[in-house]
Amino acid sequence: MIHDIIPGTEEALNKGMVSGYVGIDPTADSLHIGHLVGVMMLRHLQRAGHRPIAVVGGATGMIGDPSLKAAERTLLDEETLRHNQEAIKAQLAKFLDFESDAPNAAKLLNNYDWMKDYSFLNFIRDIGKHITVNYMMSKDSVKKRLEANAQSGLSFTEFSYQLLQGYDYLYLYKNENCRLQLGGSDQWGNITTGMELIRRTQGATDAYAITCPLITKADGTKFGKTESGNVWLDRRYTSPYKFYQFWLNVSDEDAGRFIRIFTSLSKDEIEALENEQATAPHLRPMQKKLAEELTILVHSKEDYENSVKASEILFGNATKDTLKSVDEETFLSVFEGVPMAVVSKDNLGGGVLDLLVEKAGFFKSKGELRKLIQSGGVSLNKEKLESEQYAPSADDLIDDKYMIVQKGRKNYFLLRFE
Repeated sequence: MIHDIIPGTEEALNKGMVSGYVGIDPTADSLHIGHLVGVMMLRHLQRAGHRPIAVVGGATGMIGDPSLKAAERTLLDEETLRHNQEAIKAQLAKFLDFESDAPNAAKLLNNYDWMKDYSFLNFIRDIGKHITVNYMMSKDSVKKRLEANAQSGLSFTEFSYQLLQGYDYLYLYKNENCRLQLGGSDQWGNITTGMELIRRTQGATDAYAITCPLITKADGTKFGKTESGNVWLDRRYTSPYKFYQFWLNVSDEDAGRFIRIFTSLSKDEIEALENEQATAPHLRPMQKKLAEELTILVHSKEDYENSVKASEILFGNATKDTLKSVDEETFLSVFEGVPMAVVSKDNLGGGVLDLLVEKAGFFKSKGELRKLIQSGGVSLNKEKLESEQYAPSADDLIDDKYMIVQKGRKNYFLLRFE
């Protein structure tokens, strides 16, 4: 998990408890799995007896970091930032202990609290004079943005970002006894600016840094992105089933890396899983364990069990009972994007041909459907339809409103009764 480390960091961590922080962008009211590397670094830090500090970038979030960004970001108002902060803390509490009275209990801070009353004149007098423009221009994040946007350039607002992040480290150094900053490798320039500021203003050399590699997938595509966008930790944006499926579907190569980064499994447990994977790769033991660990950690054991059942619906030998045992949220998540028709409950008790051809429009003609039924090619709720005379009833409804129609092995249709 380590990309760069300042010399002396390991010795400092071995001497006694160290407070270390990670900055978190509060532009949404949920973290996504791209944030998890930094969160896992804090988790490891706390488990090793050190004190983790999560700093929500309320002030810096109002500006936007130019690192790895092609364009300036939208600015947020204070009310939105506060809402996002509370939502993020609730998610972090699943990974970190905020509540205990242990000396290394985690802490959540917002840099807006120490920036909001700091006047511009005081800031450039107290902070700006210590860091030269030449030093700031030498950072990769600035150089890359200037090269990428030769026409529009880089606004002064964004250029000032590394000074603000540097001041965060100085503030935490002075007020929270914080001696370590953690972040992605793209943050190295901003982190070292903070260390330089501490050196110049405090004459101190006991500020340290660790960065982790930016996670990419083995095929070079962006980690954490799917066709529908980011994989979020909040179930409103990514259902537990979709979250589970993301991890279940990573490649064998990625599973070996991700299980080391995103879980707290021991080296022995991981190596045992790798041996299983080598013996029976088709059973995907590493992906299954990765999906289990993370779904339980981010959501719950119940959500994990529901997701396993839901996977059987599409990819296993699920039964009508399995369908009925999955909660509605998971059920709809499984069949998202499947052709759906809404019909009246008045149609129950009528013939299946009328229902699926005339009312739902799932089949072109009654003749086509009749032939498919006769050849065993149609299922209702995972049970083969034996007769074209069958009349679906209320007993066939899942959650009192749904019916799953299957044509062959892979074509699904969803009927909703109102």
